[in-house]
Amino acid sequence: MTAKTNSTSAASGAVVTIAPPNFQTGVFRIRGIAPYVQNKFSQKAREQMRATQEAGSTARKGSKREAKDFHAAYEQAIHRTAEGWAGIPAPAFRNAMISACRTVGFQMTRSKLGIFIEPDGFDADDGTPLVRITKGEPEYHEAFVRNETGVVDLRPRPMWAPGWEAVVRIRFDADMFTLADVANLLMRAGLQVGIGEGRPDSKKSAGLGWGLFEIVSD
Repeated sequence: MTAKTNSTSAASGAVVTIAPPNFQTGVFRIRGIAPYVQNKFSQKAREQMRATQEAGSTARKGSKREAKDFHAAYEQAIHRTAEGWAGIPAPAFRNAMISACRTVGFQMTRSKLGIFIEPDGFDADDGTPLVRITKGEPEYHEAFVRNETGVVDLRPRPMWAPGWEAVVRIRFDADMFTLADVANLLMRAGLQVGIGEGRPDSKKSAGLGWGLFEIVSD
């Protein structure tokens, strides 16, 4: 069924014509050509932050630093659904594609209105929409990071080795993009922007070359 274009008369007497939304969905299987590393903000970290803020100025008085449970921190950094499968935050793909618009001179502000990622499920803890990782299992990885204070810290992270796969469903405005446009933009996002920790388009550094992927043609 095709929706009809609606026409209304403005106060000035001019006729304003607005075409109905024309959305389509593209389905793409992607394969990681570099490690994918994620870092979920854990429930425990949120609870500790909340307790500190509620304590106010008395938060640090007599406080002791708890021993770090590296394995628990690793598990809490993984996005999982109530069904138990691990996934990539859907906004990571959308943000990467929007950022990739810079490489072709397309307005990023416009692309925000024309590209959306359909999730396969939601994080059981914080509700983050997720794209399911269909191939590959996470492995324990330790990374050296520098805090804002300049202190070097050791952080456990889940890492998927190159070869991980996912199926990304992209809903797009067909009046702004063609299916080929969307495919090429996703390809640029995978080869130039990346997703997750250590991606080339990281806001705080030039990245580690992680989170890159390619579109797989069946």
